[in-house]
Amino acid sequence: MLEVDQVDRLKGVGGNLLVTPNVEPAVIRRAVAQGMVTMPGVFTATEALLAAKSGAAALKFFPASALGPAGISAIRAILPKGLPIGAVGGVSDADFAAYLKVGVTCFGLGSSLYKPGDSASAVAEKAKRTVAAYDAAVSA
Repeated sequence: MLEVDQVDRLKGVGGNLLVTPNVEPAVIRRAVAQGMVTMPGVFTATEALLAAKSGAAALKFFPASALGPAGISAIRAILPKGLPIGAVGGVSDADFAAYLKVGVTCFGLGSSLYKPGDSASAVAEKAKRTVAAYDAAVSA
């Protein structure tokens, strides 16, 4: 969502979760005012702090693979305690343990689960392996 009126349209069709590619304070504030959960996309400390100040419920670091766990950890150190952090972009099941170790609590996966031309059974198998890898990383 890039514009405030898009928040209204999302809420109007029953949406309660707003995930954005950017930090637009007016969008975040409008969604929060409507009781929605917000997770804007951030990359820098400046963006992360602005999103938190605007009322974001969580942050989505993108592309997480460019920052890596160390980069996210460095930015997380200056954020409000308890603010949930997600890693999206270039993340796969092989990365869960490293990101969890620095406080990432959720993941957005795309190309590690699906590539054009993959069959439904291939995607299902990747998804099962991904869930198993996540469960193993969380319980480690």
